[in-house]
Amino acid sequence: MPQQQIACPQCRQPILANIELLFDITSDPGAKQRLLGGAANVALCQSCGFQGQVPTPVIYHDNEKDLLLTFFPPELAIPVNEQEQIAGPQIKKLTDKLPAEKRKGYLLNPQTFFTYESMLERILGEDGITPEMIKAQKDRIGIVEKLLTAKDDEARKAIIKENQSLFDEQFFGLFGQLGQAATAQGQSETAEQMKAIEQLLLDETEYGQQIQSSMKEMEAAAASLQELGEGLTREKLLDLIIDAPNEEREQAFVSMARQGLDYEFFQLLTNRAEAEADAEKRGQLEAMRERVLTTINEMDRQMEARMQQAQGFLNSLLEQEDIGAATQANLQNFNQGVVQALEAMLHKATEEKDEALLAKLQQVVAVLQQASGPLPEYEFIEELLAAEGEEALEKVITENEDKITEDLLKTLGGVVAQQQGQEEKLSPQDKEMFAKMEQVYGAVLKYSMKKNMG
Repeated sequence: MPQQQIACPQCRQPILANIELLFDITSDPGAKQRLLGGAANVALCQSCGFQGQVPTPVIYHDNEKDLLLTFFPPELAIPVNEQEQIAGPQIKKLTDKLPAEKRKGYLLNPQTFFTYESMLERILGEDGITPEMIKAQKDRIGIVEKLLTAKDDEARKAIIKENQSLFDEQFFGLFGQLGQAATAQGQSETAEQMKAIEQLLLDETEYGQQIQSSMKEMEAAAASLQELGEGLTREKLLDLIIDAPNEEREQAFVSMARQGLDYEFFQLLTNRAEAEADAEKRGQLEAMRERVLTTINEMDRQMEARMQQAQGFLNSLLEQEDIGAATQANLQNFNQGVVQALEAMLHKATEEKDEALLAKLQQVVAVLQQASGPLPEYEFIEELLAAEGEEALEKVITENEDKITEDLLKTLGGVVAQQQGQEEKLSPQDKEMFAKMEQVYGAVLKYSMKKNMG
């Protein structure tokens, strides 16, 4: 968007800033993230050092959810008649873009908010995020700030003890994101401090101890699967799960070998249970079958939800007049799930010989290829695969510690999972490559877990 000259909110000196008035996520899916993430209407004044959001009117539109919201900052003191003069042309602009069948009554009655926070709560509420959830997130951010400013570890332990209920999956997810952001922004001192605090959290919180326990079980499960290598069959996988010393190890096997848990696997498990003469052991096998089924059903449900979300995002891009420009504006939203959805859509369009859809999808692909070229994870994986022997592989890993990321693990895990249980269909060359990939995955996973556990 073009820069505009405005007065600095603090010293009133003229400055340039990217001012965005209309957030129409129907035509620009990335607009929602810019607004909610606080990345929109931010300015920096070289004169007084002000850095932050600039008070400006906001119009938010989501045709799918029948939302048309407006906010005029009170400090601007814009009269109601002038508000209408500002909003009117913008609403007409977005209405003209909509097909006739999508022009609904809500467009005639925009909802006005008197505070920025209440508008954001309304947007988030449509996504199922309640004010209570928002408050809990703010509380978590407040705890992060307290931990960072505490004078020493004893003070941090006291903070942790007083707020045990806040240290849950959401907190650790938030803390990890903030740590990654600090690293990406070159704040090495803050990143190192957060790394030390994270280890303290792992040791001192109940959820952190659960994470460490799960990590140990994942490492043990990975070692067992890696030891079997090409000899892994459904029967041996079943034996591993049955002999698991606890449910955490069982869950680890299930998550790492999902592709092998098919109809044939469950038929083997059912036959094993029915053949068991001991009633107690038979009951244990049946209970295990239910746990495994519940786990993979939940995994599949989450995968399906992510896929649908990714497909919805891609479909919104394909509806744009300029698909290339829309893709370029939303590059930050292309995560691994979206790329997988794109590949699936390309495959389906090719099979069905849908030339019109293929042409649109190719526009998206062209922008992605031009923007990034080969993904960094794949370049590093090629380097890992080229390492000869365990020592050389370990050397490559330790020398590239910054590349051992969650995205790398997901990519490696996805490749391994896709091939498990399909060995009989592979050529000798592919089998050799798959064995090497399993070795690389096991080594990277082991290194990552040891690193996280200090």
